[in-house]
Formats: sequence, C-alpha cells, structure tokens
Amino acid sequence: MTTNEKAGEFAFIEGLTAELSAKELIFPTSLNATMKIRKALSHPEISNDAVARIISAEPVLSAQVLRLSNSVLYNRTNKRISELRVATLTLGFAAVRNVAISVGMKQLTEHKSTGQSSQRMEGLWARSLRVAAMSYVVAKDLTKFSPDKALLAGLLHDVGKFYILNRARHYQDLFTSEKTLWDLVDQWHGSIGAAILENWDISDDIRSAVMDCRSTDIPLAAKPTLTDVLATADFLDAHFVAKSIDVVDWKVIPPALQNLHLDQEKVETLMAETKGELGLILQAIA
Repeated sequence: MTTNEKAGEFAFIEGLTAELSAKELIFPTSLNATMKIRKALSHPEISNDAVARIISAEPVLSAQVLRLSNSVLYNRTNKRISELRVATLTLGFAAVRNVAISVGMKQLTEHKSTGQSSQRMEGLWARSLRVAAMSYVVAKDLTKFSPDKALLAGLLHDVGKFYILNRARHYQDLFTSEKTLWDLVDQWHGSIGAAILENWDISDDIRSAVMDCRSTDIPLAAKPTLTDVLATADFLDAHFVAKSIDVVDWKVIPPALQNLHLDQEKVETLMAETKGELGLILQAIA
C-alpha cells in the first residue's frame, strides 16, 4: 500500500470514528424518512387509520405495503386489496414495520451506487433477504419466536456493512483492491451496526441477535434464543449458496444448530418442506 493509500484509508477510518463518537450517522434522506415512519409505527397507541396516513406519505412504502398485502403469503382470499387501511389490517403492524425496514435498506443499496459499488450492495442485499427468509422459516417451524421478529433480525444482520459500503462510495479511489475494502468492513461493521441499531431504537433481543449471531462463543442451552435462530439461518444460507452443505461435519456443528436440535436429516427435511414458503417470503420482501 502506498503512502497516499495509507493516508486515504486513515482519513476514511477517522471519518467513521468521528461519526460513531458523535452518534451522527450519515444516511440518505430517503432512508432517514423511512426510519422515522418505522419509529412512528412503533407507538403502542397508534391507530390503524393513523398508520395508513403515515404510510401514504411515502409512495415507495405505500406501494410495497399494498403489494405485500396482495401476496399469497398474506392474502388467501384472492380478493384484491387497494386501500392502505385494509392493507395494514391484513398485514399487522409488525409486518408493516418490517416492510419499512426493507424499503429503507433497499433504498440504501440503490443510493447513487454504480459499477462495482452497486454490485457489492446488491450482493449484500440479496444475502440479507435470503437470511431474513431463512430466519422466518426457522423461527416459525422450530421455535415459539415471532417469525416477523426473526425476519427483521435477518434483514438487519449486516446493516453495519451496508453503512460502510455506502460511505466508501466517497473514497472509491482509495480502495484499489477488494481485500482492502472488505478488511475494513470486517473490522468495523460490528461497531457501526451496534450504533445503527441503537439509533433506530431496535429492540434489545434483535440487537443481541444481530451482534452475537457470528460469535464463536454462543452457549449451549436447553432453550433456544433469537440469536440461535439468526446464527442458524446465516450458517445454512452460507452453505447452501456455496453448495457445501453436503460436506458439513454434523458431529461438530455450531452451538446454535445444536440448541435448535438440528442435524443433517432435520435440515434436509426443513428445506424440502419450506422451499415453496421461502420463495414466497423472498418474493414478498424483495
């Protein structure tokens, strides 16, 4: 690495550190608006009519809520829904909040990204969607946790990486190699992710799951946690994408899978039985 490259990398890290210290994370205006909507939706006494009015202020979110309410996953009647008030009742507030997160994250991936930067974002977004869908299925089929909460954890599990890649667009001349960039991402995404989840008032159990899902110290426990759900989804997705699930040593699987009492046979059954459902979830949240 040249002297100029080292100086540029230092400037980038210094900027991230300053943003973290000041708790002034810099997001696109569209994402900030979406997150304000999500925060409003979290008010315990908000009415369904108020939710519909709030959503109507954001056209992209409105369109996604209506589309989701008419999906096979949520609408079993085949009766077309065209009003936001009916759509929010059909989905429920938890699902609507997840849609807000999904829309906001997708806006982040599309924000002025071109070329290689766009490809990085799209790849990361595709993986977040897959892990979210897998988390939903694992929670619904193997635990008593809310599938919607598990899906949200999946959507957010790499949020720190999204932030760093978005900020790195301003330093494109610095990152002469993919390794340089991803080394920084690996080093900083945990701290950045924690700050983002705090800034967005994400619940403690989801924050813990996101921050701990890749820990090598997940404890063995009689009762599974949301962290186990997310860690399992992350593990399975990585192996299915790499087509390496057949070479997993099931005698030394991660504690998260053990806490969910999973083995090779149960994983194969789970995937076979939920393949169609996974497709519907991906279609709904993409």
